[in-house]
Amino acid sequence: MKIQRLGHAMYILTSGEGKNYLIDPFFDMNPGFPKELNIASFYQSIDCVFLTHGHFDHTSGLSKIVEHKPEIMIVAQYELALILLQQGIKNVLPINIGGSVSFDDVTVTMVQARHSSSYGETTGTPVYAGESAGYVFDFKNDYTLYHSGDTALMADMKLIQDVYQPEIAILSSSGHFTMGPKEAAYAVRNLLNVKYVIPSHTFPTTETAASPESLAQLLAAFPIVEFMIDRDNELKELLKDYKKTIVIPLAYGEEREFQLKD
Repeated sequence: MKIQRLGHAMYILTSGEGKNYLIDPFFDMNPGFPKELNIASFYQSIDCVFLTHGHFDHTSGLSKIVEHKPEIMIVAQYELALILLQQGIKNVLPINIGGSVSFDDVTVTMVQARHSSSYGETTGTPVYAGESAGYVFDFKNDYTLYHSGDTALMADMKLIQDVYQPEIAILSSSGHFTMGPKEAAYAVRNLLNVKYVIPSHTFPTTETAASPESLAQLLAAFPIVEFMIDRDNELKELLKDYKKTIVIPLAYGEEREFQLKD
């Protein structure tokens, strides 16, 4: 399987069969989204979208995907799914925490997270959008991956590890709106048992941004983003003496292949 980072929290997971599963679409004002992917063929290549919660930096790219691929399946927690269906988006699959959806190459289970969820906060009064969630992607004959979504540290991560046994985790570690590097490191050492961990929900610097112009626009609109810039390597430093798990900070736009070894 392959993992490509396309923003602070947006990822594409590509299965061994070549299917593309996108988590939390956010394109406009996204400093981590490569400009060369802003083309119809990229949006049309997405096979399914998974939403962790309703905040704008996790859902605002839906309109662009639906514009290019109106029948795209979108998986979302029940209340958020109803909001999207009421907006006229056609192929939304509501599930809830503990529920799963299966495709030929992967079974995806929605799991708990500790975070808020609202929708429409940048266009008017935000509306309640259910509960935030994470996902476990159990790829057929391949790795199982845990994407924490936006979350605080929670003891439930131990249950997620025990039940689903992920080998790869994408963990929020930016601080401020989610747990920070200290808490993420605790989760890796004490709650999870993964081979690889990828720090998430962190923003690039001007030098590392795929789109420095978008970073400038985002900071102008949301100055609070400054608190979450360039924190990926903090988790790596905190776990430098922990040999059971390899920390892999992914650059924005970078794709990494993970191959099972017999």
